[in-house]
Amino acid sequence: MHSDIISGSANVALSADYQPLRVLDVGCGTGLLLRVLAEQLPDAEEFCGIDPAAGMLEVATSTTKDSRVRFASGMAEDIPFPDHSFDLVISTTSFDHWMDQAAGISECHRVLNPNGRFVLTDLFSIGLVPTRLLGHSDRVRTRRGVQKLLRAAGFVTIDWRHRYSVVIGTVVASK
Repeated sequence: MHSDIISGSANVALSADYQPLRVLDVGCGTGLLLRVLAEQLPDAEEFCGIDPAAGMLEVATSTTKDSRVRFASGMAEDIPFPDHSFDLVISTTSFDHWMDQAAGISECHRVLNPNGRFVLTDLFSIGLVPTRLLGHSDRVRTRRGVQKLLRAAGFVTIDWRHRYSVVIGTVVASK
């Protein structure tokens, strides 16, 4: 299922023949999404992945052969790149683990170019509301909640694109 989510996120990110030159994957894990995107974007210049888990970064680095792809330690709440560095910022199934989701979305907005896309795939369902009562009260897990965070960060275009299951969906946002 995870590889299906990765493929779906890549397809959504590149819909309408979108051809970003610089890509950032926030919460890149093993780097699978960046490897998929690198195959689909032969003219892109750079693919960067950040993750706070050293073990994930080791796997990502050891399984990636494309010289355009690099990985660094980092968290969504403090992305280690300058403003307007990327044409595409993407995150797949890591949003629910961000320490401060609002700060992470603001950072994604900060590093995104003015004409860039932010693609976020994660747990978004009204069915997850009961989990907030069971110890996850600080997690945003609904479309409405994510839309509020995106608008507060400065995103103006918000488009829900795909549902992988009852609880996993993708939103595309732009400045």
